[in-house]
Amino acid sequence: MPGDVLSQSEIDALLSALSTGEMSADEMKAEEEKKKVKVYDFKRALRFSKDQIRSLTRIHENFARLLTTYFSAQLRTYVQISVASVDQIPFEEFVRSIPNMTLINVFEVPPLDGNILMEINPNIAYSMLDRLMGGSGTSYSNVDNLTEIEQKIMTNLFERSFENLREAWENIADIDPVFVELEVNPQFLQMISPNETVIVISMNTIIGETSGMINICIPHVVLEPIIHNLSVQYWMQSKTKEPTEAQIKALETKVKESDLELIVELGKSAITIEDFLTLEIGDVIQLDQKIQEPLILKIGDIPKFTVQPGKLKKKMAVQIIESLNGGEEDER
Repeated sequence: MPGDVLSQSEIDALLSALSTGEMSADEMKAEEEKKKVKVYDFKRALRFSKDQIRSLTRIHENFARLLTTYFSAQLRTYVQISVASVDQIPFEEFVRSIPNMTLINVFEVPPLDGNILMEINPNIAYSMLDRLMGGSGTSYSNVDNLTEIEQKIMTNLFERSFENLREAWENIADIDPVFVELEVNPQFLQMISPNETVIVISMNTIIGETSGMINICIPHVVLEPIIHNLSVQYWMQSKTKEPTEAQIKALETKVKESDLELIVELGKSAITIEDFLTLEIGDVIQLDQKIQEPLILKIGDIPKFTVQPGKLKKKMAVQIIESLNGGEEDER
């Protein structure tokens, strides 16, 4: 019984059977080898490892949070979206699992090849439409009779919602989702062969008082060029990239355009509180700075240059004499 923990009495019975000849070691080995044989269904080819499925789950959990924020802002009502399951199944099985009349948004995701499907349960879709039209979010299913205005409203809503996928996928691929078409009958979808493996991300969706499912269908052919990015090693490695020459130049330009506060101190003096309280206009305060000594120019609180005072175009000015090593003021 591989994987099971035997009790002491079961262990004793097994040893007793071996010692009395009721069971031979060869029979035990044959039984163990027989149990190792597993049935494999070639129609349900497993193209993704468990590790890659977990990575896709994390990515689309983030996508679900982004969709929750987006739809909440657009519909101005309570919205909750969460990932219910992530499975790999044949495309034909996915088509059979969704309603005969539903809303299916087809997207391209360049530079990757192939299309991604976003299927929205009609109850959810019409609840969204009712909210957008000023209603309370009442759901009524009438997918086969969508007017052109209703199609345009829904297309705009779902097209902008799918832009959140770019942010959710940014750690594995730089994609640019593009809306292709809105389909209502899944039987008309001929984008891949029926037996092609697809990843289906099912998300529980609540819009006000209405609940339903949103399904994302991603064919294996779309993920194949970036499938190595779904491994644990890729997620664990540093995502830090060396800046390009253009980025460095742009940063230098921005830094050079920054404003700095320059301070030149004429000197310092210490007086008593009594003298301070009796100061009047015309009084002279003696500073500790000698006239023949240069002044200190500071950037912020850091001394950077020695300067001499003067005038430029009828304004006070200073001329730089030399820089201070290490930005520290020399003790005088």
